[in-house]
Amino acid sequence: MTVSFAAPSKKIPAVIITGFLGAGKTTLVRNLLMKAQDKRIALIVNEFGEMGFDGSLVNGCADPDCSADEVVELANGCICCTVADDFLPTMEMLLEREQVPDVVVIETSGLALPQPLVRAFNWPSVKPRVTVDSVVTVVDAPAVAAGKVASDEEAVAAQRAADDALDHESPVEELFADQLTCADLVVLSKADLLTEAELAAVKQTIRGRVRDGVEIVSASHGELALDVLLGRDAGAEDDMDLRLSHHEAQHAHDHDHDHDHHHEHSHDDFESFVLPVRRFASLEEVKAQVETAMKVSGVLRIKGSVVVDGKTAPVLVQAVGPRVEAWFAAGSESHSKLVVIGLAGLDKHSVQAALSEFELVKR
Repeated sequence: MTVSFAAPSKKIPAVIITGFLGAGKTTLVRNLLMKAQDKRIALIVNEFGEMGFDGSLVNGCADPDCSADEVVELANGCICCTVADDFLPTMEMLLEREQVPDVVVIETSGLALPQPLVRAFNWPSVKPRVTVDSVVTVVDAPAVAAGKVASDEEAVAAQRAADDALDHESPVEELFADQLTCADLVVLSKADLLTEAELAAVKQTIRGRVRDGVEIVSASHGELALDVLLGRDAGAEDDMDLRLSHHEAQHAHDHDHDHDHHHEHSHDDFESFVLPVRRFASLEEVKAQVETAMKVSGVLRIKGSVVVDGKTAPVLVQAVGPRVEAWFAAGSESHSKLVVIGLAGLDKHSVQAALSEFELVKR
């Protein structure tokens, strides 16, 4: 009798999306989900802040209390988890589901080094079933054109100082270099804000900082074709010798390693607080009032959800520096709160005055 064995099923591809605060990661992910209606995507979002709102910024996932032991089904059949330092248990939980995902998309916090995350895919319970299809680094093109790594470097510093989970204190420029070193694809975001010549200059700058063969593409408003983001089959977890971080490369070459880097700001230089907010008359008013609040001295970031009169869908808000994004998220629940992150000692009353001039939303 001849016995035949089924060929092992193909590994589930995982895409790691990294990039600094404000680079456009969430917008890119949101567009990816909207275009992937026929795929069951597990979305893992690395949260930050008093309220885990980064996960809710993805259209359809608006549970600010989503945590590592909770799985939220998105409107298009996707799965959303917010995780901090328990990535492996989350992956194992997803793999134990009756319907495993077709693709795993991981949006990092922007401060996490991609290298340790990629190595986590070599864990015995994960490696046989999942592979890193690609590491996608989203780069703020206008910032690079201006000689910076992020449009609002103070906001990045604030996020950095407020994140107690960070176990590295590398300068931001080194983190940027590490994100590029690990990349299989670099997305130059906000391309619509640059001329063709400026964009070409940014591309040339980035080209000199990535490995040979890494593709560099430009995007406006997070719009990229699905086949650009998926299907690269990089197997990054098996290719880490070519993706070493700055400190790993130093160690590999027997250089002295100094663990005593210092932040430009200490943790106590920053603070965050949550404000209940009023009802707004329109989406335009939301944007205008948040823009006003962002101009209060010391404010670095505002995020959350608000209510517009006559609308059942809440408005999700994401503001960093001069950029304010606000959009209706159908099917989502509003928590009528905004998280404000900024320098210690900022005038909270001025921020509240800009956002809460009328009645507070009753919960």
